[in-house]
Amino acid sequence: MAKKLYVGGISYGTSEDALKAHFAQAGAVESASIIMDKMTGRSKGFGFVQMTTDADADNAINMFNGKPLDGRNLTVNEARPMEPRAPRAPRSEGRGNW
Repeated sequence: MAKKLYVGGISYGTSEDALKAHFAQAGAVESASIIMDKMTGRSKGFGFVQMTTDADADNAINMFNGKPLDGRNLTVNEARPMEPRAPRAPRSEGRGNW
């Protein structure tokens, strides 16, 4: 079964293809994604890599956690499930009295 890994400390210049190729050294990679800021379009410095097997994921954690990629040390661990967020308050139509 596939295991999703959290990868932190990603350099802003690292591409998803480069991240996928780097993790392919540890085993088969299903997908790699870098989280981007919606406003600026710039990387937020973290992402997720989905490895094909648990063994490949464990190997990737052992190989890359604390090790450099593009000049920055990576933090690699098993991704936690996304926690539900509180509902957002509706936006007010009239913002100010101008």
